[in-house]
Amino acid sequence: MEEPKVTQTHETFSLTCGVVINIRAKAAGIWKLLTDAEGFPRWNSTVAGIQGQIREGERLQLRVPGTDRIFTPRVSGVVPDERMTWTGGFAPLFKGVRTFALKQRDDGSTDFTMAERFSGVMLPLIKRSLPDFGPVFAQYANDLKREAEKSSG
Repeated sequence: MEEPKVTQTHETFSLTCGVVINIRAKAAGIWKLLTDAEGFPRWNSTVAGIQGQIREGERLQLRVPGTDRIFTPRVSGVVPDERMTWTGGFAPLFKGVRTFALKQRDDGSTDFTMAERFSGVMLPLIKRSLPDFGPVFAQYANDLKREAEKSSG
C-alpha cells in the first residue's frame, strides 16, 4: 500500500502539517465519507465522534481519542467533491485552519490532500504541548484510503 506523504513546517507564529495520498476511488465516494459526520468514527481511528452536519456554515463538535477536549471548527469553502475548510480557535491568539482537497485523476483515482495551519501569538508558548501531527495525519489518510477503496471496490 502506498504510504501517505507527510510534510511539516515550523515557524515562530505558525505550524503547518499536511498529508497527500492517492486513493483508488472516485472523488464523489471519498467526499461522501468526508461529509458523513455520523459515520466518521466507524472508519476514522483519529476521530471519536462528530456532532453536527458537515456542510457550509455549520459548527461541529469534534472529539478525538485520548482527550476529553471538544474541538468546535466551523465548516466553510465547501465545493462538493473538491474541497472544504474547517476553522477553529480564537484569532489572533490561536487558530487552526484545516483544508481538505480532492483532485480526480484521469485513471479514476483521486489525490486526497489534508493540511492544517496553526497560527497565533500564543503558538510559541503552547507549541511544545501540541502533539506530533505527522503520524495522526498519516493515520487519517490511511483510514480514508482503506475505507474508500473498500467501498468502491
